[in-house]
Amino acid sequence: MSEIKYKRILLKVSGEALGEKTASGDGFGLDFGKINAVCESIKECVNMGVQVGLVIGGGNFWRGVKNGSGKLQRSHADAMGMLATVMNAIAVADALEQHGMDARVLTAVEMHKYAEYFTRDTANRYLNEGKVVLFAAGTGNPYFSTDTGAVLRGVEIEADAILMAKNVDAIYSADPAKDPNAVKYTKLTYGEVLAKNLRATDITAMALAMDNNMTMVCFGLDEENSIVRVVRGEDIGTTVKNKF
Repeated sequence: MSEIKYKRILLKVSGEALGEKTASGDGFGLDFGKINAVCESIKECVNMGVQVGLVIGGGNFWRGVKNGSGKLQRSHADAMGMLATVMNAIAVADALEQHGMDARVLTAVEMHKYAEYFTRDTANRYLNEGKVVLFAAGTGNPYFSTDTGAVLRGVEIEADAILMAKNVDAIYSADPAKDPNAVKYTKLTYGEVLAKNLRATDITAMALAMDNNMTMVCFGLDEENSIVRVVRGEDIGTTVKNKF
């Protein structure tokens, strides 16, 4: 096993994973203990020479479809979700700086007082300089999830892999919290994911990754040192490719 399997990564972390647990089990707001743990893992990756792009969901503040359905027009609800990802990116960028890393927030919509506007060339330059680049505001368009935004940015920066850090440790045939007979997969092709209708990410994200021959690893964020272990090539979670 080589020291580094993936030299440039796009890491996606759900917003709920960084939030404080509520009575319902959802993550809300910001839990800086969890954020600092993620920053420590990212720092270890950076110190190994890995270039890190980061996308954080916004579900710890607002999830467009879930929170706005039946109350707001979908485009407006999704706009609020995009703003939630910007808040998370600013918070995590600050935490990364406190851990001694240089971080930059690039947004898909213009808000120059708070972050820089995303261009592929700017992101590539920062990554080559060793900065952690946080991509916020999704794709900048409604009706697209942050998973799709993460795959899009991963393709644009020509990442070696997209790392999907989830609340579940792998892709299963069903929700393992509801179905004790759910089958855990360690390897899948994109064709299998789509044929089996496995919802590790939304279908648009999977199709985009498949069309661009991108490697994706879905794994549990709560597993000890999981981000670093994936970067080093340890066989955890589920790896998805066009072919093995």
